[in-house]
Amino acid sequence: MSRLLGSVRARATLGATLVVAVALVAAGTAVLLSLRSNLLGEAGTQAERSAREVATELAVGTPYADLSLDVDDRPVQVVDEDGTLVAAGEDLERITGTGVDAVKPQPAASPGDAGDDDGDDDDDAGEPLEPGEIGERTTISDGSATIDGDTEDYRFAAVPVETEDRGRLTVYAGAPLSAEHGAVNTALTVMLIGFPVLLAVVGWVTWLVTRRALRPVEGIRREMAAITASEDLARRVPVPGTHDEVARLASTTNETLAALEASVERQRRFVADASHELRSPIASLRTQLEVAAAHPELLDLDGAVEDTVRLQRLAADLLLLARLDAGERPADARVDLAVLAQEEAAGRAGVSVREEGGETGAVTVAGSRGQLGRVLANLLDNAQRHARSAVVVSVRRDGGLAVVGVADDGDGVPEADRERIFERFVRLDDARSRDDGGAGLGLAIARDVAVRHGGTLTVHGGPAGGALFELRLPAA
Repeated sequence: MSRLLGSVRARATLGATLVVAVALVAAGTAVLLSLRSNLLGEAGTQAERSAREVATELAVGTPYADLSLDVDDRPVQVVDEDGTLVAAGEDLERITGTGVDAVKPQPAASPGDAGDDDGDDDDDAGEPLEPGEIGERTTISDGSATIDGDTEDYRFAAVPVETEDRGRLTVYAGAPLSAEHGAVNTALTVMLIGFPVLLAVVGWVTWLVTRRALRPVEGIRREMAAITASEDLARRVPVPGTHDEVARLASTTNETLAALEASVERQRRFVADASHELRSPIASLRTQLEVAAAHPELLDLDGAVEDTVRLQRLAADLLLLARLDAGERPADARVDLAVLAQEEAAGRAGVSVREEGGETGAVTVAGSRGQLGRVLANLLDNAQRHARSAVVVSVRRDGGLAVVGVADDGDGVPEADRERIFERFVRLDDARSRDDGGAGLGLAIARDVAVRHGGTLTVHGGPAGGALFELRLPAA
């Protein structure tokens, strides 16, 4: 069963068929009940009409023998106040449901005898009637009758009538329920035949519609399988022109593939650039060591130390970037940015720190003290590398943000390069020398750390004509 219902098409078809089945059963039941109620009401109306016709004849004094009792072969009884059958149809052989089972009239009581009980039975007879008056109330009951050998179910109507000389009489007339039974049975038969056919049509149409609706999904699945097998992230899944959920799924899948392709390409470029950056100091260090091994007197100790330090810093930067790319979450410690800025600026020539508008400890953020310190250190290193004489660090609170600005009085950053400098291993032309420039990772690390802390890092023109780097973080 689980394998049979293992597809969306099968489940959708089964669900739609069940819903329609429940709706059809409910609607069919309501239709049958309504039809039966209407037909029973119509039979009751016909029976009452027949009873009132006979009651009208009695009200005007028509003798029992001249009453219209055999019209349309419907059962009719006339009963006096004592419950005695005084008139009935000639072909009536058996009757139930009227309270009087007799089918052969009994001799009528004399007027005097009937009149003796008038005063005593007015209350028992129901509504008071004047002589010649027909009662407004009609009592409906169900029963059966046999007329001329044919037995059927009937709905009976009982109508009282007050006569001049025969006292109060009650006329029972019946209307056959065969039409009601036939109509209900016919409707039920139609439903029993039509409902399965309709359910089969619903299931078939649902199966076809879902196949057509899910065809793009199968195309997406096949293309994704092909992409996985070929490892070609440049491929994209087909986007149907339906502008529906499937189309949006395909668009989102392509966006995910594009992001994955960009990430993989970024990783490949990162590995290639890291290999290139590592190759230079390692090759230089190896050359110096080989020369020193052959000619100890030519050993450049300072250069070897410098290359080792550069290699160490590059390895540390690559390790930090790897942790950031792996999604390492920063710590949740409270960090005072003013104090941190003072610590990072200490011992740096030409660097001053200014805390603007606030009491001590007012500019605090939640995060990793070590990573935030690395951001400030990288920004200060970059500023000192390009400054002519001075670097100014400002710390302030701007609403719900803590803002740290690092400004220098150098040549600034061209507007076209203000985003490119945050890419990994990107160095502007004036920073490409081994002595003055780094590996091009400092600003990339600073922005990645800022983003991991829920903030931003941007560069603008500084007040002294140089560059102004602004770090904005959510204040704690």
